[in-house]
Amino acid sequence: MQPVVLVTGASSGIGSALCKRLLQEDAEVRLCLACRSMQKAAATKAMLLAAHPAAQVTFVHLDVSSLESVLQAASEIQCRKAVHMLSTAEGLLTQEDCITADGLQAVFETNLFGHFILIRQLKPLLCCLEKPSLLIWTSSSNARKSAFTLTDYQHSKGKESYSSSKYAIDLASVALNKHFNKQGLYSSVVCPGLVMTNLTYGILPSFFWKLLMPIMWIIRFFTKSYTLTPYNGAEAQVWLFKQKPESLDALMKYHSCTSPMGKNYVESQKMDVEEETTEIFYQKLLELEKHVLARLNAPFSSK
Repeated sequence: MQPVVLVTGASSGIGSALCKRLLQEDAEVRLCLACRSMQKAAATKAMLLAAHPAAQVTFVHLDVSSLESVLQAASEIQCRKAVHMLSTAEGLLTQEDCITADGLQAVFETNLFGHFILIRQLKPLLCCLEKPSLLIWTSSSNARKSAFTLTDYQHSKGKESYSSSKYAIDLASVALNKHFNKQGLYSSVVCPGLVMTNLTYGILPSFFWKLLMPIMWIIRFFTKSYTLTPYNGAEAQVWLFKQKPESLDALMKYHSCTSPMGKNYVESQKMDVEEETTEIFYQKLLELEKHVLARLNAPFSSK
């Protein structure tokens, strides 16, 4: 069976670069682009087909900051026989926060919870003992344990929403492995390094980046995490695509790195997580899932 890969945030940045690189690795891979903008998704599909005319590329509307959109996308994706890999987008790159229409913290919902609901809805496609599936979460080196608390896991009272959400991703990935490895579903976490995307450029005015970019390219000679381009930043995802999911270490975060000479490679580092905390957080996610799905009159599975 040809591998089916679902990529969220596939219309730009690392998501778009990942799709290009996956087709370079395996021209028969079947890509599903999950994007908020259908216009950008169509443009990305056209770009991919221009380079790989025989490629099988589809797209679906998905806004992970809206649970209605997540449920609708899951319903459309379920017509497929299987999903062998799901790679999540970078999410919101901001420490500032607001409330979504679902009544959730925007950074938490966009970076973690919307994807968590999508994964739970797609369990029948993802769980397969004969051909294990792989989840790839985009985390960060800025995923700090000190920014996260179980009593305020949405980080409604703090000032480090991004750091908290990325650490929450690390916790959720470990917990998902505990609960789903025996069903053929494995979860891994990556850090793309410092990548210049639309998200990054939005942090500072454009003239600042024009001044900083020459300096950043110089720094890259001394700092392996300065991957800078989306192509380089997707290195860890591409490497994971080529591994057997069951051979990966659930406690490792896989970092995209670039050498001074521009060679890409992957390094693994153990995550600073405690098993008890991962399980408590997972149960809290299930409780929140049950609550929001009841409000939306959607089915809930406690398994």
